[in-house]
Amino acid sequence: MELTMVIPSYWGRDSATGWIEGDAVYDHPIPIDQEGTLGRAIKSIENLDDKDFRLVVLAVATSPDIESKVEKKVSEIVAQTSPDAGVETMVFGSSQLRKVHDILGKDRKGEYGDLLQLKGYSSIRNLCLFVPHILGSDAAVLIDDDEVFEDPHFLKKVKENIGQVIEGKTIYGLAGYYLQPDGNFYVSVPEDGWAYYWGKQLQMNKSFESIIASTPRIKETPFVFGGNMTIHRELFQRIPFDPNVRRGEDIDYIMNAKMFGFSFFLDNELHIKHLPPEKSHPQWKRLREDIYRFVFEREKLRHQKKVNGMNHISAEDFGDYPGAFLNDELDERIMNACTLLSAEYRRNGDLQSSIQTLRSIQLAKDDAVPSFDPFEHLIKLQKRWEEMMNYTGDENIRKQMQEIVET
Repeated sequence: MELTMVIPSYWGRDSATGWIEGDAVYDHPIPIDQEGTLGRAIKSIENLDDKDFRLVVLAVATSPDIESKVEKKVSEIVAQTSPDAGVETMVFGSSQLRKVHDILGKDRKGEYGDLLQLKGYSSIRNLCLFVPHILGSDAAVLIDDDEVFEDPHFLKKVKENIGQVIEGKTIYGLAGYYLQPDGNFYVSVPEDGWAYYWGKQLQMNKSFESIIASTPRIKETPFVFGGNMTIHRELFQRIPFDPNVRRGEDIDYIMNAKMFGFSFFLDNELHIKHLPPEKSHPQWKRLREDIYRFVFEREKLRHQKKVNGMNHISAEDFGDYPGAFLNDELDERIMNACTLLSAEYRRNGDLQSSIQTLRSIQLAKDDAVPSFDPFEHLIKLQKRWEEMMNYTGDENIRKQMQEIVET
């Protein structure tokens, strides 16, 4: 089985400048003047017994004006660390993407260009699928650059399960999980009142208890970690990540896959150590991103219609997490969490953050609700994605694009 491992690496402006309005919002992009975590992730590949795979690093910039610097930075890190890892490693950045777009344009297929972008979590994940497709891989292994491999049998576990049949279903989507810095898979629960009413960490731990901590080893899962998921080509050639999802694209992908009849399975022995740096955005902004994500996904569920070849799914299909954020209780969660977080900011003298937090309540009712039918959009998106993957699967086109990826 041919595997391509893809690691997106997110980079921002220098430390002195930081994030400015208009830049893409990611959890913790590394300032361009720092070394970041990518080198550590690549070096940890030395710990793997099986190195029979290709590694592609996506160079992601928070703004177009630093793309060339980011591509250079990532290429330097790869050149310094990949020889030790012992795996053929390539960098895919804005310059390679422009060449891919040029091929599409020359063949009058430029309308597919919007499906392949280096901005936004979902679009970047789609490139994590597209590049393995171009390289002719059987599966894409999605890893993040703030993780390290500790289990030498990680790839062995992936290969022995992806594509296998369990309970009459083929494992086209395989999820692992994160070990936190303390070695546990549970996430820490904040003591702040607003976080308790929001309940995200509480619900996550409930779901982890029922899925990760229970038998059997491999079972269907309602959640997945974007930095530890493997997607078989039978799935990634058909189902894309939805670019309208601002974050939480991993769980949204499960939703899309379920609607089209694909299930994800979790292996409770397939783990990777997660060592994230400090988040670079204020709490109110991160909460707002979550609000937009859950509101959009709930609307996708609400707009479902009977369509041949598609399954009707509900919030109940997603257990404690993310199911608790996809039902009618979401509105109350948003109201309580924002009200309490706003009061906390106000007590600490941060009036602007207090105002921004309260504003999220109204945004959840209007701006976060899509002006289009997200279910109909998914149907059109899936059709266009499959058409694009079929077109770029043509031997001649794929060979041209493969040369771009490999150089």
